[in-house]
Amino acid sequence: MRTVTSSVLAVLTLLLLAACNPASVKQEAIPETAVKKHEITRIPEVETLLAQMTLEEKVGQMTQVTSQAVSHTEGTVDSEQIFDEDSLRIAIVDYKVGSILNVWNRAMSPEKWQKEITRMQDLATKETRLGIPIIYGIDAIHGATYTEGATLFPQSINLAATRCRNAARIIGEVTAQEIRVAGIPWNFNPVLGLARQPLWPRFWETYGEDAYLNGELGVAYIQGLQGDDPSAPDRVAACAKHYLGYSVPRTGHDRTPAVISDRELRELFLEPFRKAVEAGVLTFMINSSEINGTPVHANRYLLTDVLKNELGFEGLIVTDWYDIINLYEREKIASSEREAVKIAVLAGNDMSMVPFDYSFHDHLTDLVRSGEVPMEVIDESVRRILNVKFKLGLFEDPYPQTQLMELFATEENRAKNRLFAAESMTLLKNEDSLLPLSKDTKLFITGPNADRMNVLNGGWTITWQGNEEALYPEDANTVAEAFRAVAGDRISYMQGISHDTDVNMEEALAAAAASDVILLTLGEDAYCESPGSIDDLDLPHIQYQYAARLAELGKPIVLVLIEGRPRIVRPVVPLSKAVIFAGLPGMEGGNALADVIYGDVNPTGALPFTYPRSSNDLKLYDHKHSEIMGTEEFNPQWQFGDGLQYTDYSFTDLTLNASEYRRGEEIKVSVKVSNTGDRLGKKAVELYLSDHYASITPPVKRLKRFSRIALKPGESRTVEFTLNHKDLQFVNARGQWICENGMFTVQIAGLSRDFELK
Repeated sequence: MRTVTSSVLAVLTLLLLAACNPASVKQEAIPETAVKKHEITRIPEVETLLAQMTLEEKVGQMTQVTSQAVSHTEGTVDSEQIFDEDSLRIAIVDYKVGSILNVWNRAMSPEKWQKEITRMQDLATKETRLGIPIIYGIDAIHGATYTEGATLFPQSINLAATRCRNAARIIGEVTAQEIRVAGIPWNFNPVLGLARQPLWPRFWETYGEDAYLNGELGVAYIQGLQGDDPSAPDRVAACAKHYLGYSVPRTGHDRTPAVISDRELRELFLEPFRKAVEAGVLTFMINSSEINGTPVHANRYLLTDVLKNELGFEGLIVTDWYDIINLYEREKIASSEREAVKIAVLAGNDMSMVPFDYSFHDHLTDLVRSGEVPMEVIDESVRRILNVKFKLGLFEDPYPQTQLMELFATEENRAKNRLFAAESMTLLKNEDSLLPLSKDTKLFITGPNADRMNVLNGGWTITWQGNEEALYPEDANTVAEAFRAVAGDRISYMQGISHDTDVNMEEALAAAAASDVILLTLGEDAYCESPGSIDDLDLPHIQYQYAARLAELGKPIVLVLIEGRPRIVRPVVPLSKAVIFAGLPGMEGGNALADVIYGDVNPTGALPFTYPRSSNDLKLYDHKHSEIMGTEEFNPQWQFGDGLQYTDYSFTDLTLNASEYRRGEEIKVSVKVSNTGDRLGKKAVELYLSDHYASITPPVKRLKRFSRIALKPGESRTVEFTLNHKDLQFVNARGQWICENGMFTVQIAGLSRDFELK
């Protein structure tokens, strides 16, 4: 038995006392960077400016406050918010803040934005020593969401259903133009999290559950926002968010912990963000919660080692709302706000979305003066912030681009919006070819989502929650209004139920009995972020009850799901002749649905997620073989990629350019696609790859390529894809991308071909 000396006992006693003292929270020493530091580009003008800056000016650039902090009157249904001159001066002149964001409750007119941002930039450029412009940021996630009258597109989950890169790019372009009109050069989008937890209330902000699909559409959207030259007057900075693993909280509630293996984190969740870096995205926003016990805002490995050094990201990292303070108040890894600031800045955060006060500025200034945060860390962050402002052309012209008003909310943009919304509609059932309907059909429209605009748009629409119906434009059509505009008195409407209560069910049932067809809208109310957290994917029981009562009438039912995530509809599907997942189709969603129901547009949607059959049926399309046990089958309500059309296709002649390959050789794949129906169709051709055996259990398949093509009736086309070495790789237990020899299968639309890698 080893003797414990008195000196060792003394040391142990001190350690125990420290551990029991709540005022002394020990922080793990920050390790040396595991990857060689990536030296970011030095812009001479920025370096000259940086050399002149005081500590207070530098920390000011790292500080971001919300518009609420510089206003004395909030926006309401009846009035816009009023900015306060004294508060603006404190923020911009005294504290020299680098950025302001958001609105207080509701959207503002373009003219109001122009007036206020001009006032802010006047203060920044004319009344501060160095004249550094601010950068205003906003969540314009489906168009210019906080500018009145803007073009508001389908939400991202709908865009993903179109499988159309060009639509993503166009939406980015229009959004950039319409927020630059207001003077806003920074858009907090795209969301590149993977929608693999259907309870999560931000599910609809993503491009679905697949990493490849997210990366492809995310890059196209970034290119639309930033273009080839982000300093152009009609371009803005994109913000890839929320880095990393935000979308799969274990509880399903927003901003709650996730448990993700390092291997899965790299193989799936990191990939869309890697593509965003390669596409030149200018900014990143961070996951508000934690992964495996470490808050991402405090994770130096993910922020500095991986993102900045390994991936070579040169832009700025901004925190999410209040999340440095949350390291102290919520996550409990810091014993004070001051310590939280130290942890977050040393981890690699460049700008703090504080957002209500200047505590970050005060704490960080003190931390640098005390030597706890090196000046070189501050200089690195400020360099990144100023570089972004320089690349956006803000030093030359930080003001609203009023000349773009002629491009704001044009009829052309509205037409694009309507088409994208219609093509995002996903037809999941069409028994006996009920759809499309004749415009002479006596159609009874009912349900909680039939006569409101907010349910078509969801959150981040005019207000944060998107639920203020009174603020929606009068010329926008609800579902019921859109159908009346087309078919007049052939349409009748009665609500029947709200989302969770009986409104006039018996009257509605009586009215429905006189119709030829019933269009039943079920789903969710508008919501955003934490207020949308739920514990059960089932719809409120009354929605199932109402569907059952309607079915007793013996009329064909067209079920339209207007929702931001896949709520369980197993009891209703057998009662319905046709089912459409409408998702959140945006401001033109009502018109678009009418276009699809009446056959003016052929729906092209393909589900970007696996639609579960029951609340605990959460297998994904790329599940593991071992997730299916015994005689069980993979049997969700609908599979990833499902989607019917009003025309038919045949796939033939799937060929590979060889049956054996060596590493480094390209794999050429081709397939012949024919439109065998009688109308124009746009079809997503998807290539899946399966690895037969691997040292890490392989998924049953994974999407590797997709291409959307348009075919006239009777037309055929050969679609070609090229796979490369990276497509055959996976991440091993050590976090390394590797490729193993063996057999693989290529699958396209039920066809398959095997090849061997030697």
